[in-house]
Amino acid sequence: MRNPYDVLGVPKGASEAEVKKAFRKLAKAYHPDSNKDPKAKERFAEANTAYEVLGDKDKRGQFDRGEIDGDGKPRATGFEGFSGFGGGRGGPGGFDFENAQRGRGPAGGMGEDIFSTLFGEAFRAGGAGPGPGRGPARGEDVAAELSVTLEQVASDEKLRLTLPGGRGVDVMIPKGVVDGQTIRLRGLGGGGGPRSEPGDALLTIRIKPHDRFKAEGADLRVTVDLALEDAVLGGALRVPTLTGAVEMKIPAMTSSGRSFRLRGKGLPKKDGARGDLIATTAIVLPADADAALADYARQRREAKAGTA
Repeated sequence: MRNPYDVLGVPKGASEAEVKKAFRKLAKAYHPDSNKDPKAKERFAEANTAYEVLGDKDKRGQFDRGEIDGDGKPRATGFEGFSGFGGGRGGPGGFDFENAQRGRGPAGGMGEDIFSTLFGEAFRAGGAGPGPGRGPARGEDVAAELSVTLEQVASDEKLRLTLPGGRGVDVMIPKGVVDGQTIRLRGLGGGGGPRSEPGDALLTIRIKPHDRFKAEGADLRVTVDLALEDAVLGGALRVPTLTGAVEMKIPAMTSSGRSFRLRGKGLPKKDGARGDLIATTAIVLPADADAALADYARQRREAKAGTA
């Protein structure tokens, strides 16, 4: 796996918003549903893996510290300065890797792969790719899609998903998910051969359009009808949210198109906080004719004309 910063094309000091923007651009360009280039699937998976690391604050810190690699897996440590197996390539205290890989020690008499001696049977059977002394390749990855509503994104409920092949799994929508993001379900892909690991399930999240709310990252936008009398006099206004309506006070002489921010009423973020709900007013005139209102409007018009 390449350096995730290089994959997304962002500098190491990029902000969370810059990382997310770069990922969404690549996901849109290389998603297999819209890009039929044979290499698009590989680029899409690579971008998603990079975002799994850089889009998570804790994982990004671990990568920057060298604790995990670009796939999010722990880096092997503790092998620096490896010595003590009786002289490598004729030197004291060294290690003869060439002879060890051929199944013998420096004197040619060990009779078994030294790596198996050191690390156990897991090394001999591990999925390091085909070849002598290695186990079968891991199973294939499988792709699936899950369509979710904004209400489901905002909740902590588990969703039931049937993977290709008929296997059913319960999926928890990750916090901070964006439309088109692919999450990796470890070990839920195609089965491998004996002693080999199964592949992964690559699950692309599709967020359904909502009839009232529009998502902008973790923030939501909604338009709220405002009665004329409340716009002029001010008062209480009920605003819908994903978890039920709330009441807010608006000042007198509120114009149509004015926006109000309701803190913490948006979608979950990766850090557990929530985005905001931005409510924009739309003044609604009375459905029935109102003589007094018409007279007032006429007077206002004439007054403006007289000062022109």
